[in-house]
Amino acid sequence: MPRAERERQMIAVAEEIFAERGYQASSMDEIAEGVGVSKPMLYEYFGSKEGLLVACIRQARAELLATTLASVEGVLSAREALERGLVAFFGFIDSHRRSWALLRQEAAVAGQAAMDEIEAVRQQQTEVNATLFGSYLVGVPDRDLQAYGEIVVGACERLAQWYVTREDVTAEDAAELIMRMVWHGLGGATGTHSHA
Repeated sequence: MPRAERERQMIAVAEEIFAERGYQASSMDEIAEGVGVSKPMLYEYFGSKEGLLVACIRQARAELLATTLASVEGVLSAREALERGLVAFFGFIDSHRRSWALLRQEAAVAGQAAMDEIEAVRQQQTEVNATLFGSYLVGVPDRDLQAYGEIVVGACERLAQWYVTREDVTAEDAAELIMRMVWHGLGGATGTHSHA
């Protein structure tokens, strides 16, 4: 099996076991057995159990970026871009529901490298938001675009904590809740409302 494919398989099994048992209770032996490789091979690929958790978070970050960017292709307004991006984010949470809480909660237990990777996810989404807002909100200073990006990421992160506990809320519902809270402010971010 090619290395990249084996690595993806290891990450998928690790994510499942971490989600099921929690980071602390999971063992490299159990993950190796689940993948069908030796424990030394896991260490060769990832260096440590924390390194394996970091790889899980990094893969989720790459998938989230691809999902977000695909969702806003061809949009014609800031409102549509924000709404589509939000629906894509909560849809991503749906497809990773079991591991979402784990990755957020267990990163603190795992150590600084895992916490840094979680922060990289936040920064990635902030940059995507700020760039997107800058495409539509003409004349808004970069500082404000960055702040708006941070505000939306913070809102999404907190709402996601609530969202994963609800059976009666769809990705579209969650996106609409955030749109109601932030759109009036973003829609009025410039005096001209260019392309908004």
